[in-house]
Amino acid sequence: MKDVLEQAKSFAKVELGGDSSGHDWWHVARVAAMAVKLAQLEGADAAVCELAALLHDVADEKLNESKEAGLAKVEGWLLRQGVEASVWSHVLDIISTMSYGGGGGQPMRTLEGRIVQDADRLDALGAVGIARTFAYSGWKGQAMHDPELAVRETMTAEEYRKGKSTAVNHFYEKLLKLKDLMNTEAARAVAEERHMVMERFLKAFYAEWSAEDADFMASAEDKR
Repeated sequence: MKDVLEQAKSFAKVELGGDSSGHDWWHVARVAAMAVKLAQLEGADAAVCELAALLHDVADEKLNESKEAGLAKVEGWLLRQGVEASVWSHVLDIISTMSYGGGGGQPMRTLEGRIVQDADRLDALGAVGIARTFAYSGWKGQAMHDPELAVRETMTAEEYRKGKSTAVNHFYEKLLKLKDLMNTEAARAVAEERHMVMERFLKAFYAEWSAEDADFMASAEDKR
């Protein structure tokens, strides 16, 4: 599998190297590294986890004509590498079912799938997750924030992908929910800290948005 993993890295770099939506090669590299660490902690097949992580966004429907087209691209690549059937079918099962898609997805069927899903979701949290959220919203042409646009409480996968939202609303529609959706103990521990980073960010964001962070100036004037 070592050679296949190296080829997968090269494939992902070519496919995603120019991406500006937050699903670029470096996102994939971070997810793969996290997936290997989680696999070691949880006793899963690290090679399968790494391979699925490296290929998961090559097949992403956001970056392809359709979900089917993306999966066909990855399946064709796996077959050309001579990956054994049990491995490529496992990898395809993982990447075809791991997406958040509005929160209505089915539970992952294998430990490896749960780990790759956790690794991908962890990269949507914390400081990097914040940066990726605004990059993705800009890529989609969405506003940074609109206080008059309500957060969507429930939505279909289609509404999640194509409905109107903002970068800030995305925190409430997805990101702040992820901490409680982690599959593994190891991922939950990381998610707790990254969740708090986002909460602190939002508190500061709202204070700056409404100029409440300037209140200290009035207090200073009152003391003179």
